[in-house]
Amino acid sequence: MKKSIFYCCVIFCIMVSQAYSQKKEQYLGNCTAYSVKGNKVVFSCANNSKIMLQLCSGEVVKIWASADGNFVRNNESFAVIEEDLGWKGNVTVKEEPSTYEIFTEQLRIRVNKAPFQLQIFDKYQKLLFSDYAEKGFVNDNGKIRTNKVLRNDEQFFGLGEKSGNLNRRGSAYKMWNSDQPCYGVNEDPLYKSIPFFMSSYRYGIFFDNTYKTEFKFGSESNDYYSFEAPAGQMVYYFMFGNDYKEIIQNYIALTGKPIMPPKWALGFSQCRGDYTREDQAREIAAEFRKRKIPCDIIYQDIGWTEGLQDFDWRKNNYNNPKGMVKDLSDMGFKMIVSQDPVISQANQQQWKEADALGHLVKDVRTGKSYDMPWPWGGNCGVVDFTKPEVADWWGSYQQKPLNDGVRGFWTDMGEPAWSNEDAVDRLNMKHHLGMHNEIHNVYGFTWDKVVTEQFYKHNPNKRIFQMTRAAYAGLQRYTFGWSGDSGNGSNVLDGWKQMANQIPVGLSAGMGLIPFWTCDISGYCGDIKDYDAMAELYVRWLQFGVFTPLSRAHHEGGNAVEPWKFGTEAENISRKSIELKYKLFPYLYTYAREAHDTGLPIMRALLLEYPNDKETFKLNGQFLVGKELLVAPVVEQGAVTKDVYLPEGEWIDFNNCKTKYKGEQWITVDAPLNTIPVFVKKGSIIPQMPVMQYIDEKKVYPVTFDIFPGNLNKETSFTFYEDDGESRDYERDVFCKTKITSKASNEEIKITVGEREYKGYSPAGPRNFILKIHASNKPKDVFAGGEKLKNVKPHVLEKNIEADFTKINWSWNEAENVISVRIPDSGKNAVITIKN
Repeated sequence: MKKSIFYCCVIFCIMVSQAYSQKKEQYLGNCTAYSVKGNKVVFSCANNSKIMLQLCSGEVVKIWASADGNFVRNNESFAVIEEDLGWKGNVTVKEEPSTYEIFTEQLRIRVNKAPFQLQIFDKYQKLLFSDYAEKGFVNDNGKIRTNKVLRNDEQFFGLGEKSGNLNRRGSAYKMWNSDQPCYGVNEDPLYKSIPFFMSSYRYGIFFDNTYKTEFKFGSESNDYYSFEAPAGQMVYYFMFGNDYKEIIQNYIALTGKPIMPPKWALGFSQCRGDYTREDQAREIAAEFRKRKIPCDIIYQDIGWTEGLQDFDWRKNNYNNPKGMVKDLSDMGFKMIVSQDPVISQANQQQWKEADALGHLVKDVRTGKSYDMPWPWGGNCGVVDFTKPEVADWWGSYQQKPLNDGVRGFWTDMGEPAWSNEDAVDRLNMKHHLGMHNEIHNVYGFTWDKVVTEQFYKHNPNKRIFQMTRAAYAGLQRYTFGWSGDSGNGSNVLDGWKQMANQIPVGLSAGMGLIPFWTCDISGYCGDIKDYDAMAELYVRWLQFGVFTPLSRAHHEGGNAVEPWKFGTEAENISRKSIELKYKLFPYLYTYAREAHDTGLPIMRALLLEYPNDKETFKLNGQFLVGKELLVAPVVEQGAVTKDVYLPEGEWIDFNNCKTKYKGEQWITVDAPLNTIPVFVKKGSIIPQMPVMQYIDEKKVYPVTFDIFPGNLNKETSFTFYEDDGESRDYERDVFCKTKITSKASNEEIKITVGEREYKGYSPAGPRNFILKIHASNKPKDVFAGGEKLKNVKPHVLEKNIEADFTKINWSWNEAENVISVRIPDSGKNAVITIKN
């Protein structure tokens, strides 16, 4: 009997508990009224809850659901800097018995009243986005969630720098900046939190919540997907676009344009964990120049500084640091140094200063500076970059190496390090702007903001180079990115999957507005004990890495990854790969400007250019560089062929410029160790420069335009962009552009060099253009305007190309099927007619 009573009590308690559990989940319930103020509509629902729709533009809608009806948040958005995106006037709400409707030129927004359900259609009445039943907003005792209808064919892309497949459908992800050395190919979370994604149904969502948000793209149900947060506000932005590129442009309208790096940042750079000595830096620089391997940047890792983080050169390691930096600069090298966001307690003078000024994050339990274990330098204090007074203090310190000639920083360990999900003690950190659970994901962001703004303050009108590991949405306004500690720490030779994973990581980073990105070429992790055995992996990693915008070779500790360490064959292949990057600089820099203007990454997923080709949704192993070049790196050990998907159009093997393939098919191409599968689309123009040992080794040089004429009577064009490459004048649109067009008919090919568009910048001096037209047959004649040009041998055409700016002639290369036309760059309109 007693047992029966006991079991009944247990069952009763469970039932009460379940009832209570269900009761504490609050939905919006029925919608009973609305009010309009300017571009905002507030809908009143059950239990005093409210939801606000704010029309930022006809395509962008801010959605804010509040359980208590108050639209208040602890901090204003860290990411969003502009909500006025063009909407004019008040919002008009049309009320029907069961719905409210709002119309823009692009959207039809419907609110179902009972219960509240938000739906957004395009102007053709196609459903784009919908709450899942009544669960469009769920408040579970402060934990907030929204559930959205999931269509059978809906796919998702984005969330910034994440591992795994490019397509997020069927997976779940967390936002919690985490120090994950040697991370796996599906490991999550990683270093950056960018809660922005795009749907194949032509919309994007930015969930503007800095807590540990989670996204579940059908991992729990085939009927709905969700995003949620343990605290904070349910604030998100809906962005419509006819394609992914338009969605990205709406996102940067909200969060800001990417800054452009100095042009030398698009060269090659070399690093190593123990790059911390003057003699070593000089030796490495000399070796690059001796071996004629192009290189622009040499990094110094965190051991360069005397103490964390006093920005003083380590006395025993650097005898004449200012002289070292100048000597390297004379050789064309730029030096970048690391900084960490902490002050070591062993660095007593600076520690006492920071502690006394209250510049360190506090321990909420004691009110004292938080005692943070750090991977090196002993226990540290975490600098509170959310405190306004810290900025000038930090800026004065970081200016010291800049005054010595250092050109920028890489901000490392900004998660802050060792503050992963399991490090719950870190949640006791109190920042000026809030507790750590709110600030964690934006901590690195606030640091990068200070670093950049202080750089600008102390170095007016100079571009910053800053590359970061930990970040939040909006980072593109202040910094560039790299993917952290990749590679296989257990067995460096088994790092092939980690290398392959860097391709979708980089493509996703680009769609999260990190257009200037790199990974650690060679993989950061793992001891290299057999350089001959490592050579193949190194070469293949570098062949991929030269097509990332900020190509950097880096490895942990004393594991050297300079190209010559891996043997003569690897060195020669690496040199050729790096030289290709330098030749393509005019092309890459033009797309760097496009990245600033539009947010579109240089290294881009094929779905950005071919959104209607469903095959592109699953392409994790290849990418576009700009629009015209398709790169398919070899990422399998021992492979000498590569399977490549070519989208619509006709594609030409860029390695020989003669082999052609039809698009919309998979092909298998030869890819021995010395070959990077690269393809150029028919109807493209690719500007190139001569190989240099560093960017601007020669201020003036001939520019070659490789022209691959399009189909008959279809115009091909490329607008070549130039600016000074160092100042911030580009932000004021100081530049020049030259448009090259090509149009082919049965009788002729007409090439037009357009009159240069001057916007306050001119090329540094006179130069020649070389138009290289890839054709099938030798032409009959070539004319400039109405004047017939002289046909010369190819070597004659190249003679004095950098000194003589008077000759206009042409040549035919039988082996390559190339017509070359040499003309001086006058800045004026010039028409070249090639008669077939």
